[in-house]
Amino acid sequence: CPSSRVNSGNFGAALMKNIDLVSDCVEAMVNAAGSTPVSVKSRIGVDNQNPDEILPNFISKVRDSGCNTFIIHARKAILKGLSPKENRKIPPLNYPIVFEMQKYFPGLEIILNGGIKSLTEVKDYIENKLVGVMIGREIYENPSILINVDRDIFGQACHSSNMNDVVRSMLDYCYDSMSQGFNLNH
Repeated sequence: CPSSRVNSGNFGAALMKNIDLVSDCVEAMVNAAGSTPVSVKSRIGVDNQNPDEILPNFISKVRDSGCNTFIIHARKAILKGLSPKENRKIPPLNYPIVFEMQKYFPGLEIILNGGIKSLTEVKDYIENKLVGVMIGREIYENPSILINVDRDIFGQACHSSNMNDVVRSMLDYCYDSMSQGFNLNH
C-alpha cells in the first residue's frame, strides 16, 4: 500500500527502499514458518527507482532469504503526491518487466497483479508467460468474472452458469452453515 501512513511508518510499498530489511524479515518468517511457504507482494519499484534495476535486485535478495513466490503489482508506487486510489490507476502498468522476471528467475513463482480484468487475460498470461495471476479489485467490482474460472482456467466442470445460480448456492451454503451453529459474519 502506497499511503502516506505506510510511507511514514516504513512498511508496505515503502519497504522496497530497504531491501536488506525485507530480506531479514522474510528470513525470520521462513525460519518461524517451518514448512509453510512465505510469499512477498511488491510493486515493480517506488518513486524514482528504476524497475529494471531494483526489481531483479529485490527478488534476488529476498529469494536468497527463502522466498520462492513473488506477487508483483506491475506498477510503481508513488509514495508522495498520489493517493492510494490514484496509485492504482496513474502509474502505468508494466507487464513486460514482470514477464522478464519469470524468465530471469525460472525457478520462482512469479505472479502478476494489477489491472487484470478478464479470464482471457489470465489464461494468456499463465499459458505463455507466468506461473500465476492474481486478480484483485476486479473481483470486488465484478465478482461474476469468476463464474467460469473452473472451466476456463482449470479445465474443470462449472457448478454455476450465472450469478443467480451463484447466489442460490451461496444461500444454501449459508443456511447449511447456520444449521451447524456457525455465525454468518464469521
